[in-house]
Amino acid sequence: MDRDLVRALAVRGVDVSTALEAGLVARSDREHLEHATAEGRVVYTFNVRDFHRLHVAFLAEGKAHAGIILARQQHHSIGEQLRRILQLIASLSAEEMRGRVEFLSGWG
Repeated sequence: MDRDLVRALAVRGVDVSTALEAGLVARSDREHLEHATAEGRVVYTFNVRDFHRLHVAFLAEGKAHAGIILARQQHHSIGEQLRRILQLIASLSAEEMRGRVEFLSGWG
């Protein structure tokens, strides 16, 4: 995760936590999603394929995560990511994000 994006979100009042801060570096994708779910946090990731598969697996297991935002790496500038994430946050509540996957490209 780009430090500039994390900082820009935090300055705007978004409660942001990184995998590094959570001690999840080198952990499996499932562990990342399970940790985020336990914390009630939405995951923002460039790992589109694996996290979409995890989303489907969670649904099949009858589980609901707090939400996943997927983006293609190097597809949007930091400023564009910030703008789109803030638009998504302003449009969908935490409850509306529960169990949901959103593609950042859809928030232009």
